[in-house]
Amino acid sequence: MTTHTIPDPSHASPLGKATSYQSHYAPELLYPIPRQLKRREIGIDDAALPFVGEDLWNAYELSWLTPKGKPMVAVGTFRVPVDSPNLIESKSFKLYLNSFNQTRFDSVEAVAEIMTRDLSATAGRPVIVALQPLSTAPTASLGTPAGTLIDELDIACDRYQPAPELLATRPGEAVEETLYSHLLKSNCLVTGQPDWAMVVVRYRGQPIDRAGLLRYIVSFREHNEFHEQCVERIFSDIQRHCHPDALAVYARYTRRGGLDINPFRSSGEFGAPDNTREIRQ
Repeated sequence: MTTHTIPDPSHASPLGKATSYQSHYAPELLYPIPRQLKRREIGIDDAALPFVGEDLWNAYELSWLTPKGKPMVAVGTFRVPVDSPNLIESKSFKLYLNSFNQTRFDSVEAVAEIMTRDLSATAGRPVIVALQPLSTAPTASLGTPAGTLIDELDIACDRYQPAPELLATRPGEAVEETLYSHLLKSNCLVTGQPDWAMVVVRYRGQPIDRAGLLRYIVSFREHNEFHEQCVERIFSDIQRHCHPDALAVYARYTRRGGLDINPFRSSGEFGAPDNTREIRQ
């Protein structure tokens, strides 16, 4: 599949448009969005990324037919590398997965191979695909990060567009800690629909002012941006205003259309977390 450059995701993307579902395999439904569009705005150089990481997708509405026409159902994980030139637009991903519903495949391995090929072509880098039929009794973990929840801080909030100037450090010896909040809310860049997430900040360096960090997280409440772009903006703002020696930012977004997206960005010292679900997932 040939990817293409897009001047504005609202022009050709299926987001915000009435769409007929296709139930037979249709890889052309996948829609790439160049990452560089927002990265330029944030001040990130695509040629020298300040982070490593991935976008971890979980799919819960996944089905196809066996050669005899019997349905198979599965859950899937898809790992899109952060250095891929494109992110995959979420509605197009949903429509693509639904196009497998009435298509016959010889095996789960054949489905995974085709998805790997199509998604890698769309992203522009190899995408890791793992499918688990429900007949294999797959399990999932539900929990919270091993860190400090900052949501109970008694703060006043009046900023609802990203306000990085709220970020600051406080006097004290260098620390290594994990802070997290369930209060991240942003809106889809195209449709304006709300996106809800838990965001996790792990860092080493001068202590970050927790009240300022929480106000900053809340300031995304009326901001329109895709999940992946919000996480990269948060990472970049913390780097610029708090100057940690090491930093990782991770968000777990609630699912929409049977998909959840969980972007992870790290300066390299902290490895990716496991696939433990947030309670709202």
